[in-house]
Amino acid sequence: MPNVRVNLFSALLPGLALMVAGCGDGSEQPTPQPIRLAEPVPVTLDAFGRPAPDVLAEQQQLHRGNGEEPQTLDPHRAEGVPTANILRDLFEGLATTAPDGRIVPGAAGRWDISRDGMTYTFYLREDGRWSNGDPVTAEDFVFSFRRSVDPATAAVYGRMLMPIENAQAILAGDQPPENLGVEALNERTVQIRLDDPTPYFLGLLTHASTYPVHRPSLVEHGDDFVLPGNLVSNGAYELVEWVPRSRLVLDRNLDYHSAGGVIIERVVYYPIEDENTEFQRFRVGDLHWTDQVPSNLFGWLSVNLPQALSVSPWFGTYYFGFNLTRGPFRDNLPLRRALNLAIDRDILTGKVTQFGEIPTFTLVPDGLPDYEPPLPDYAILTQAQREEMARELYREAGYSEDDPLEVELRYNTSENHRKIAVAVAAMWKQTLGVRTRLINEEFRVFLQNRAMRRNTEVFRAGWIGDYQDAFTFLELFHSAHRRNDSGYDNPRYDRLLEQISTERIPARRRNLMVEAERMLLGDQVVLPVYTYVTKRLVNPLLKGWEPNVMDFHPSRQMFFVKSRAQAEAEAAAMQPEVAPETETDSGTTGDVTVVEEGTT
Repeated sequence: MPNVRVNLFSALLPGLALMVAGCGDGSEQPTPQPIRLAEPVPVTLDAFGRPAPDVLAEQQQLHRGNGEEPQTLDPHRAEGVPTANILRDLFEGLATTAPDGRIVPGAAGRWDISRDGMTYTFYLREDGRWSNGDPVTAEDFVFSFRRSVDPATAAVYGRMLMPIENAQAILAGDQPPENLGVEALNERTVQIRLDDPTPYFLGLLTHASTYPVHRPSLVEHGDDFVLPGNLVSNGAYELVEWVPRSRLVLDRNLDYHSAGGVIIERVVYYPIEDENTEFQRFRVGDLHWTDQVPSNLFGWLSVNLPQALSVSPWFGTYYFGFNLTRGPFRDNLPLRRALNLAIDRDILTGKVTQFGEIPTFTLVPDGLPDYEPPLPDYAILTQAQREEMARELYREAGYSEDDPLEVELRYNTSENHRKIAVAVAAMWKQTLGVRTRLINEEFRVFLQNRAMRRNTEVFRAGWIGDYQDAFTFLELFHSAHRRNDSGYDNPRYDRLLEQISTERIPARRRNLMVEAERMLLGDQVVLPVYTYVTKRLVNPLLKGWEPNVMDFHPSRQMFFVKSRAQAEAEAAAMQPEVAPETETDSGTTGDVTVVEEGTT
């Protein structure tokens, strides 16, 4: 797909003024027609926490909007939140998460942790099976952990297994994967030895890099083991169809250890990158769950669809990265600082995104119980003071109004990303005179260009923590990390990360992480913008999920309940002498009614 370039050498500021003026009031597009969603019946749970059968809807098929197209369903090579959503349905690690985000047993029914925190012993479920009926064994996990750290696999997140004994040496190519500290004590027992105590280790075991893969399928099909008909999974669902750029279809895995508790029979994921398209599909009932919502509709949605709109904190940061391996940002710290200071984050979050995002000057989000991000000195200044500093640094960097910086800013396809990029470019133009070309790329191309570092200058980025610890953000910028798209290469920073990995005293470890983030911000490797919130539309008839800071929502925990109208109609049918008139539901999925203007 060719790049889409937008030349912003002129007329940026009037466009920004119009965009900001229109945000949130529906002026960018016609105001949508009102929607009336079916009201659910009250949910009652039995003694085991399951919904009572009489409240469940007859149809249990879930349609989920899911952002970008997956690049692969190989759990050890996959990346990106949309792909992680699908993998969470297909596979299950030793541990998993409850609806509220708590870590609970997964493929392992229980585990023991040694008193020194160095050895974890996991006991696999007796009824754990792959989707083809094969038993899930300890050797499956040993093979898969070794594959994840094997340099030949080129796993994007292989470094997440660094706490495991010898993982660092294996990833560096100094030891064979067989030396990894993961052992099958017997068919159902996996023991993992760590180099040092790791408080967040159980959280790592919910990540796709630790999922088991079915070795016979991998041997037989090679890279094609992830395709429908070939993919054998151990999670609650199995892959039955994948139509690129259209849909992925998952059916309930009858061999899953807890298949009897899985209510949703089929899940269909749709890779829809455009928020407006996704919203329209929700309106007509094609979707029960959206990945995003259009930012300009927040006010309208808050008034017209409050029962479907879900906004909650998310453990992640939206930022822009600088390519430090080439001009104009290599060896030009004043220029990077100037661009950072010229951004008005309050306008971006208050007038452009408008969904409760929190402006930030740090990489690690607030909210961790034992970590407070180091706030840069300029954070306490007014925006006018920051802009004055930006102009001084811009001149120091060698640029002026007569000789302005010309720069490319890349972002992946999304209306929200586009609006932010336009606003940022306008701020740079207004404050510094920078001339910016916006380049929009399809997600796959965008990631490839970021990783290669040959074409990028400034690029949109964001990171959602894989586990609730500051290290999940800091490790991204180790010189050897595969997601270090900026090309940051600082031996002092690398040594700090290695110290953090081995430090056993929590207070010292926390101080080292603060020092590392302070160094990262001081070198202006990234331009933080805001702390994420999740924002989506969910059909009110879909239950079993809860907002959580990690935004993990496996389909196996969800279920549809009857609408109140349907329940009342059923009750009336049992008493024919009463038979009141009932309002029926309509729409593609049977639970959406579009109300025309002037009707009731």
